Amino acid sequence: MLVFKTSLKLKKFLNSKGVSVGLIPTMGALHTGHLSLVERAFEENDYVVISIYINPTQFNNLSDFKNYPQNQKKDISLLKPFSKKIIVYIPENIEIYPNGIKSNSYDFGSLDQHMEGKFRDNHFNGVATVVEALFKNTTPNKAYFGEKDFQQFKIIKSLVEQKRINTKLILCPIVREKNGLALSSRNKHLNSSQKKLASSIHFTLKKIKRIYDQYDVNELEKIFIDRIEVSKQLKVEYFCIASENDLIPIKNKVNNKNFRVFVAVYVGQTRLIDNIKLY
Repeated sequence: MLVFKTSLKLKKFLNSKGVSVGLIPTMGALHTGHLSLVERAFEENDYVVISIYINPTQFNNLSDFKNYPQNQKKDISLLKPFSKKIIVYIPENIEIYPNGIKSNSYDFGSLDQHMEGKFRDNHFNGVATVVEALFKNTTPNKAYFGEKDFQQFKIIKSLVEQKRINTKLILCPIVREKNGLALSSRNKHLNSSQKKLASSIHFTLKKIKRIYDQYDVNELEKIFIDRIEVSKQLKVEYFCIASENDLIPIKNKVNNKNFRVFVAVYVGQTRLIDNIKLY
């Protein structure tokens, strides 16, 4: 395993090898979901670069940023068994923000106007800024992202198209705990009781999928909220049904479109997101 803190040394090494590179951008606090991305990337590339950088500009809450879980030693130990051809890129702020810590401004149309974009001000400008910098600093052939952050994937896809970045994006399935809870670095903030409660998110999403044809959108939202908020520790921030193409929430059902349900739920003080496709 190799660890680089500067893109200059990283690119010099990769250029000397003349190999295909897969990138997995992360903010650390690695879990089995991240490792599944590593496994997929190794199937398709000579070297895999996994970046660890907690990006300040994608947080709209300073407390959330300060409390984001981090343990680089543990992250590196999780990656050691994979291969000598794994590279950990841990950039300093100057590597990502050479002109000061401020996000760029982008136009993603409707993609960043709803769900996470509505409730996390400037979030996707911050995401796009760091991903654009990581693509520039690592020049990957492919980059891998988890389906849990589907809206983020659509944003990055738009970024790649707008900037004509020569990197193929790979969307990988959500990895879940045995009880259905989507793996997330934020799960580290949950105790065992909260994890059990949080499993109802995926369970209820599956129910919404089963009964989708029987109810209108407002009724489905009410069913979801009522079932989740049975526990006083759970609070639904949003429930949206949107087309995968434009991510605009619908008020009435439309045929012949690929829809997903997107939700954000607070479990105590911890905010979790999840989604499920309806086709």
